[in-house]
Amino acid sequence: MRLRYPVAFVLTLLAASCGARTGLLAPEEEEASVDAKPDVHDAHEEDAMIEEDASEEDVVFPDVPIISDCPDAGATLVYVLGSANELYSFYPPTLAFTSIGTITCPAKSSPNSMAVTRSGIAFTNFLDGNLYEISTENAACKATTYVPNQDNVTTYGMGYAGLPDGGEQLYVSENGSKTAIGLGFIDTTSFTLNFIGAFQPQQFNCELSGTGAGQLFGFCPFGSGSYLIEINPTNAAVSSSHQLSAGSNNTSFAFAFWGGDFWIFTGNGQSTVTEYDPVAQKETTVATAPIEIVGAGVSTCAPLSL
Repeated sequence: MRLRYPVAFVLTLLAASCGARTGLLAPEEEEASVDAKPDVHDAHEEDAMIEEDASEEDVVFPDVPIISDCPDAGATLVYVLGSANELYSFYPPTLAFTSIGTITCPAKSSPNSMAVTRSGIAFTNFLDGNLYEISTENAACKATTYVPNQDNVTTYGMGYAGLPDGGEQLYVSENGSKTAIGLGFIDTTSFTLNFIGAFQPQQFNCELSGTGAGQLFGFCPFGSGSYLIEINPTNAAVSSSHQLSAGSNNTSFAFAFWGGDFWIFTGNGQSTVTEYDPVAQKETTVATAPIEIVGAGVSTCAPLSL
């Protein structure tokens, strides 16, 4: 029997830091709309756990985010990636999905997970272990120098969380065959994977999402249902855990924290969107996505509450 803790998600209202954004914000005047539903592929393999083309020359990829305040936090978007390489934005207040484009990464594999920097650049892990940079402005993609299978880890869930010095860190939940190996982080300058430690207690394979206040959360599906956990990013200790009905390790899954709630994307073919309120401990099905979502990312500029 796995040890579980009562839910204790305390969402501290701290000011997040942010950077120059590339396609990070919701439109100011036009309401986002859902495009025609594209064709999608089958879900990626269980043991991995989980429209217009743009070229690399169309966008500048900043090496280092420019740190500043985030007065426009409420206008930030969640970005979602489909199993057929479709990149969409999602705006939680209106539940609107908007197509950005189809990513054209130099890959023969399929996307597995995604995280978004404060500067609007998405890092995406593919099922073959490669890591790519994607622009949230126009879906342009380029390879990184990340070497796959570092520490014998091919796939991982991923998400950014703020650091005490005002920066941010790309954390990863290293996937095993059924349960997670543990928590690590990727240095996106040297593109090295660094292991922090095994989850305490052990967890199923998880996706990650964080906040500018330094909180780190995991969404960890099992056979029928999931656990939503809060993780200490310094030592991989699980400080709280709550069981949800949303999710399954037999379907694609992703999630993001925005505005005090969790936005969970689960399913094959098309993803169901579930909003989870951690204060009321309430799950609500709120929408159906036009794609099968395999990755979701949100800037740490996103609001902690509304």
